[in-house]
Amino acid sequence: MRRLFAALLLCGSSALAAEPELEELQLLDEYPVAGIAGGNLSGLAWCGDGLWAVSDREDDRLYRLQPEAGLMRAEAESFIAPPAPEARMPWGLRMRGWVAGMLRGGKLDFEGLSCDAAGNRYLVSETRSEVLQLPLVGEPQWLALPSGMLRQARASGMMLHYNSLLEGVAVDPAGERLYLAAERMRRGVLVVHRQSAGWRCTGGCVLFSEAGNEAGPAQLGAQGEEPRDFSGLAFHNEKLFTLERQAHRICRRKLSDGEVEHCWSFAAEALTDERRYPPSYGLAEALWVDAEGAWIGVDNGRFSRADGESRPIVWRFAAPKGGWGGKP
Repeated sequence: MRRLFAALLLCGSSALAAEPELEELQLLDEYPVAGIAGGNLSGLAWCGDGLWAVSDREDDRLYRLQPEAGLMRAEAESFIAPPAPEARMPWGLRMRGWVAGMLRGGKLDFEGLSCDAAGNRYLVSETRSEVLQLPLVGEPQWLALPSGMLRQARASGMMLHYNSLLEGVAVDPAGERLYLAAERMRRGVLVVHRQSAGWRCTGGCVLFSEAGNEAGPAQLGAQGEEPRDFSGLAFHNEKLFTLERQAHRICRRKLSDGEVEHCWSFAAEALTDERRYPPSYGLAEALWVDAEGAWIGVDNGRFSRADGESRPIVWRFAAPKGGWGGKP
């Protein structure tokens, strides 16, 4: 029996050792972001002819990011969000979110940003678990999301814990399919479809959910395992792309069930000595993917990294060899 056990262990170790390392994405440019008063960059999207950002500390503005002499200059566009729909989350989670918003700013806690081809912007509120649409013409409005969406998510084990709710949003170019990422403990993706009377779940709201822990990349050393997470979501060329903060990677997933098709790492560039932050800070929070590459936004939490940079960061990575749709 002991020989059999040892043989199984050896086979398992060989399989792990044979697993190929992820391709590292090539960093093209790095931009400190100047002008976001509240800091805490939490979402990125290319809307129309420019890159836009949102901060989870400000409930009344977006920022257009303009390249300028090695940095991004943030130009604010203000809006007034109407009262959010009646809260559907449990009282305890609502109160913790309310207290956090009072203390740090950002009662709505906007954690993601996306755009459709018409230029409409979509912001996901973590504290309210709702989506605000900013149309090109007209006033901001909260989407009429299905009443059963949160119930299905919580029944699947997602969105049960404070600060582990909705963390990313992605919309298809036609503005007809909306995807929402639940952050961690369990993480997963929800999907709703636009119909004439509002938004509906077709065949269920939960695309997939999963639990579990995993170790970070080798650059972090032996720091133990952390819960798997999603910190950003993007839609490109009929695929979903997830930003996986703990693992420092971007993964391409099927629209049908969220199954992983391929992943790419950005750890080699993100974790150089000069780019290191104090533990638990300097996290990749925002993602936008296009044919030429990916934009990743770093929330520095007002902390400085090793080289002294104290502003939020936006990275521009090149698309992988063969493009984002290349075979594994």
